[in-house]
Amino acid sequence: MCTVVVQWEPDHPLLILALRDELTGRPFDDPDEWWPDYPAVVGGRDRSAGGSWCVSDIASGATALVLNRPQRRVAEPGAPSRGVLPLLAAAHGAEWPEYVDYQGMASFALVLAAPDSHTEWHFDGTHLTSAALEPGTRMVTSGGAEDGKAARFLEAFASHADPDEWRAIVARQQPQDDPAALVVRHELGDLVYATVFGQVIESSPGALELSWSRTPWTGEQWATRRWV
Repeated sequence: MCTVVVQWEPDHPLLILALRDELTGRPFDDPDEWWPDYPAVVGGRDRSAGGSWCVSDIASGATALVLNRPQRRVAEPGAPSRGVLPLLAAAHGAEWPEYVDYQGMASFALVLAAPDSHTEWHFDGTHLTSAALEPGTRMVTSGGAEDGKAARFLEAFASHADPDEWRAIVARQQPQDDPAALVVRHELGDLVYATVFGQVIESSPGALELSWSRTPWTGEQWATRRWV
């Protein structure tokens, strides 16, 4: 996951944009209920490690998302995949660190947006810190504030509370080799690292609506599904 936008206001449905940047050759499945150990949790499944970059809990209305961070790029041998973190956060809320040994993981940011709270954790490879955020619209990126995305795009998302407009903001972009771009494409020799998935989430307790696309910059081919 590379870019997350969360619009959270108490007593209103959550609105979330999740753009996943990944190697284009890494296979994954579209959102569904893939994990028997986590019933009623919906998300895209990474086929390589079995976890997810973004999951939503239908009953609680909470969504958890993980983003890579640059401080420790390579995990220690035997460390769990970061893809387990959204599942644990959706299931256990703020108590998720009690259910995984994260110390050997590569660094990450973890976002948990629920109807009554919005919390972020950051792990730099040594220390885990957390912050409870105030209502409003916020952007989290893999590069952090220094990548320039929030300065360029956050105001456009904050000025709307409409999922159609959020999708339109993404559709007005084209893939660029630029860390401040909303939609990216970086060629690394024979490898391509790019925005491979876009997802807009609307949720409240007991009601979840997802729309997603593997080419979100085209403005077309967004699938939509609702769980209640």
